Amino acid sequence: MEREPLPPPARRSWWLEEALADDPGEPCPPLAGRVRADVLVVGGGYTGLWSAWFLTELEPSLRVVICEQDIVGGGPSGRNGGFVNSWWNGLAAYARRLGDAQALALCRAGAESVAEIGTWCEANGVDAWYTRAGDLGVSVSPAQDGRWRDTLEAAERLGVGDLFEELPPERVRELCDSPLFRGGVLLRDSATVQPARLARGLRRALLGRGVRIFEGTPVRRFRAGPPAEAETPLGSVVAERAIIAVNAWGIHWRRLRPHLAVRGSYIVLTAPAPERLRGIGWTSGVSIWDLRASLHYLRTTPDGRIAFGAGGLQPDLARRIGPRFAYDPRSVAIVARDFRRMFPSFAAVPLACAWGGPIDISGDHLPFFGSNPAGNVHHGVGYTGNGVAPSHLGGKILARLALGIEDRYTELPLVRREPMRFPPEPLRSPGMLVVNRAIRRKDDEELERGRANPVVSFVARLPRRLGYELGP
Repeated sequence: MEREPLPPPARRSWWLEEALADDPGEPCPPLAGRVRADVLVVGGGYTGLWSAWFLTELEPSLRVVICEQDIVGGGPSGRNGGFVNSWWNGLAAYARRLGDAQALALCRAGAESVAEIGTWCEANGVDAWYTRAGDLGVSVSPAQDGRWRDTLEAAERLGVGDLFEELPPERVRELCDSPLFRGGVLLRDSATVQPARLARGLRRALLGRGVRIFEGTPVRRFRAGPPAEAETPLGSVVAERAIIAVNAWGIHWRRLRPHLAVRGSYIVLTAPAPERLRGIGWTSGVSIWDLRASLHYLRTTPDGRIAFGAGGLQPDLARRIGPRFAYDPRSVAIVARDFRRMFPSFAAVPLACAWGGPIDISGDHLPFFGSNPAGNVHHGVGYTGNGVAPSHLGGKILARLALGIEDRYTELPLVRREPMRFPPEPLRSPGMLVVNRAIRRKDDEELERGRANPVVSFVARLPRRLGYELGP
């Protein structure tokens, strides 16, 4: 059989190309000269944008400056799958790690952001395709059957069991008929967005509030001070306070590097095929993810496409973020193969394009927020592939840290905690590459043969044995 050609790389991502075609926005040229601000935000992704939004909500007169190395939405905020989720699917694990009260507080705060993003879009005239249709976690091999049960038991015990519905295989396939799908669990409290439209909408709203955004402005050197000072290729910013919201690029920051790892996530996008979607019954707008450790995540678009992504891929040693995180042929080929296997009825539908992006991984699968010893520089990173709604919450937290406000958001277990450390180099990068490939191989072998090679399983489970909330 002739091998299908790889889908071509999107120029940035299909999301961003579509968003820019709809509304390119007013220019935000690179910073030139010396600028003063009350708060400097390094990074123009969701965390930095929401931080700026909540800063101007809390103190409208603040002078806020954002420095973004690319364009707003050029990084993971314009490349992700657009899943707007809280942490409910991890409730059992968080209850074990944090205790019941803290786990509930965390999940409820995240759920607030799921709802508030939709409200914000409506109030600010941002058509980000916000659709609150829930998400469906599915088993695709016997080894995955029932993996949701501990979460359902924890939810019942903590009084939030009505958020979930366990579905038998026939009910799952009524929502989306893939021959791989077995049983599953539906979480009602989640949504999807067109991620780049959300990022660009935030950009437009912030410019309307007087926030100064400098695109094409990487920070070459940063001094915490106080005051904080950021040097850029053509100028500098001096500010009493700063927020570091750099996502996976935190591996290039000395303070954050020991606590972060980077993996790649890649998406293939079909051509429009609304009649095929109707043929498999996938018309409700529900988003879907499978229970692999190297999970797949998939959703539809208003014009009848499927965006099909896979996380946990590592294109190289990942010591730096290079161009293979944006498009890696080997990783794209894996995702394309997995899509064809899950949806054989789409065999005649071409894959229009593909793209990727880096994910900032924390050791316990949760983001962390904190401040430097002087208390004038604050950071938030480590979303581990679930950042759309949590970054909204992160913006609330970071705005309050910058302004010295203490409330229920700064009391969450994400704040001022000591994040887990990853092993040092030279063990770290090659070790993670070997483990990541073992995790994917274990999932593939369980699907294809019913069980995985014991040696592969042993390697795949090493992170858990070492205390990390990663892998199977």
